[in-house]
Amino acid sequence: MTLVLQLNELEYRYPGQARSVLQVPDFALQAGERVLLHGPSGCGKSTLLSLITGIRPVQRGRIHVAGQLFSSLSQRRRDAFRADHMGVIFQAFNLLPYLSAVDNVCLGAGFSRLRCEREGVRSKAQRSAAARALLARLGLDDSTITQPAWQLSFGQQQRVAAARALFGKPELIIADEPTSALDNYSRDTLLTLLCELCEQSGSALLMVSHDGQVGDHFKRSVDFASLAGEGKHAC
Repeated sequence: MTLVLQLNELEYRYPGQARSVLQVPDFALQAGERVLLHGPSGCGKSTLLSLITGIRPVQRGRIHVAGQLFSSLSQRRRDAFRADHMGVIFQAFNLLPYLSAVDNVCLGAGFSRLRCEREGVRSKAQRSAAARALLARLGLDDSTITQPAWQLSFGQQQRVAAARALFGKPELIIADEPTSALDNYSRDTLLTLLCELCEQSGSALLMVSHDGQVGDHFKRSVDFASLAGEGKHAC
């Protein structure tokens, strides 16, 4: 089966520190697979995601995404590649507060012609209609999606962030603690929808969380500490 993500001999240390905060000898994610990485806060999960998404440059090791040696690209090319092939649900959402839910989704889609082609849209009106349909599938009604993002509830903002990531059926969805502040019912509802939409679009999902109880939503659940090789420490 095709690998959408592969990590080899990945290591990262913060400037001025002698000890690595992250060591991952080998990790792979297949196309369409859903994997949960769980571990306590502060163990390096978000650092790993920042490397996978290209926000941080790789110091040592290799990252392949969708068949591309992603870690060898320049910052500009990493940004363009991420826009085409990854959807990211940030822990802080990173929505533009004065844009509506629809406009936040459309703005993200506007950075990638490939994502728009996959979604089957060309014009601005088609892009807006596709964004509205996706937000509706995530449980947001017409009156909600036209409000500025800052007026939406925390849970509604999470769904907007998920829609922005899912738009255009990227090969890889990265989710950083997207359910950390939700009650159990809201958490499970969002994860069920997210997993269903990933399966329908064929997107692989890699989510990190300190909550190992959400593992039932995933095909594979991995303890973050187990990513480290024998004698090494991930946390």
